[in-house]
Amino acid sequence: MVIGATVAGLLTSVGGNPVALPRPPAAIPGTGPGPAQSTGSAKSTGSVVPLLGANTEGRGTPMAVPVASASATAGTTSARSVPVAPLHGLRQADLLVVAPFSLSGRVLAAVARQPAVASADPVEAAKIQINGTYTAVLGVDPSTFRSYAAQAMAASDSLWRGVANGGVALSYTMGTLDRLSLGGQVTALGRTRERLPVVAFGTVGMGGVDAVVSDATAASLGMPAANAIVISAPSASVTSLAQLIKKVLPAGAAVEPLVTQVSRPSSAGIAPSSSAGIASSTAAAGGPAITAAQLTTALRAAESRRGLPYVWGAAGPTSFDCSGLVQWSFAQAGVSMPRVAADQARTGPAVPVSQLQPGDLLFYHTDPTDPGYISHVAIYLGNGWMIQAPQPGMNVQVVPASFGSQFAGAIQVDPRIAAQVAAGLA
Repeated sequence: MVIGATVAGLLTSVGGNPVALPRPPAAIPGTGPGPAQSTGSAKSTGSVVPLLGANTEGRGTPMAVPVASASATAGTTSARSVPVAPLHGLRQADLLVVAPFSLSGRVLAAVARQPAVASADPVEAAKIQINGTYTAVLGVDPSTFRSYAAQAMAASDSLWRGVANGGVALSYTMGTLDRLSLGGQVTALGRTRERLPVVAFGTVGMGGVDAVVSDATAASLGMPAANAIVISAPSASVTSLAQLIKKVLPAGAAVEPLVTQVSRPSSAGIAPSSSAGIASSTAAAGGPAITAAQLTTALRAAESRRGLPYVWGAAGPTSFDCSGLVQWSFAQAGVSMPRVAADQARTGPAVPVSQLQPGDLLFYHTDPTDPGYISHVAIYLGNGWMIQAPQPGMNVQVVPASFGSQFAGAIQVDPRIAAQVAAGLA
């Protein structure tokens, strides 16, 4: 299965410095979980980010992207309606070039000429604050970029019209878990402060990207013009193509694959991924697996956070979202982890359910607008239990591990791979 790899770690912050991660405190011994539960069952009583009324099967046809009505955003978007071209097929977003400065037309042309590149389009890519939280944002031409988005988002004419006319489309996960109002407004702070209408909740399909605006809105927020290039090359080896593209980029620009393969659940556990997937990455890292001491420290750190509140975008030490809890807990053990669940799925080899060990990470599909996207993560504690930061209004909790329809797979964290992914290295 192909999923989006995160781009958040590549992006330059606009309008200030990112919030620093808290200094890791000494590990606090935690309490053990409750009575053992079998991990052999395909179902569990544990609930992972329930989305009431939505198709959360992690497969099949995505639900329609929730879009605000025209009346809900009346008076908040551009007085002049900007036309948007209809969707003419879907393109797989395979790589992203990004720089802290604008990329010239010559660079774009050089990238587009590389073997197997089917299309290459300029975008803006940066981190800005949305309602006070640094968020990876893309500025795009809605008419051309929509074909790179996840299917349900790409197909929504009203979504892209709303973006073209000054609105922001937020990821389904951010919109629902940050309890934002569809049709309401958010405060975007780049080099300037703007109030933007929320026109839709839909996942773009690039891990870590939680907001999409138009090129014009990106410019008004001070994002560098055309500082990124999204590339489709579905028939190419993205690793080999990335090496070729690096040779034509100016100093300071980077290229990162946007796709990787992870395993799917099967009746016998997690089927191994292909040679391009995370199962083969351990050999590439050439380093030792995580130590027992590191696992003990990370698990005790996670358990010490039980009862603390879920807050979207929070990474500790007193509030967390799902991937923030993972990142903070492993940081206490000296393991550098990427920030979002989709990229945490790339930090080690796949593990079958029958071979799960304490400290392994469990991943879930919880976004009904893109059922193949990994949007939730929990830490396996052993004996059929996991710890997670579940959703707004709930606290960090220990619950029976879930292996139902939302389950996407499990990995064993490898510190060297984790550090490479966190640093934005392919």
